[in-house]
Amino acid sequence: QVQLVESGGGLVQPGGSLRLSCAAAGTEYSFFIMGWYRQAPGEERELVATITRGGTTNYADSAKGRFAISRDNPKNTAYLQMNSLQPEDSDVYYCYARSALTIEGVTYWGQGTQVSVSS
Repeated sequence: QVQLVESGGGLVQPGGSLRLSCAAAGTEYSFFIMGWYRQAPGEERELVATITRGGTTNYADSAKGRFAISRDNPKNTAYLQMNSLQPEDSDVYYCYARSALTIEGVTYWGQGTQVSVSS
């Protein structure tokens, strides 16, 4: 059974940094795309950043210039370096992975990790 195991969330002061990690367990398959979404209570889950197996990245406008996504394909792990964090970045962050962009692709989600930015 494939699981996405997240770590690295927590409480940080405004202007601080956090690094989220997402490790895929239960498979040696290298996902076509991995990334991070965020979700506030009662809101839709929204994109933060994604990265393909080949290294192509995509960022939400709010993440550009502050966040950097990367991945280690042999380790099947994705990372999100978040800098210059602000209170509006506070949310539950979910790791995302999809085996392929075709209709046969399977989507996986992590359990979520809380990011809180407060003084």
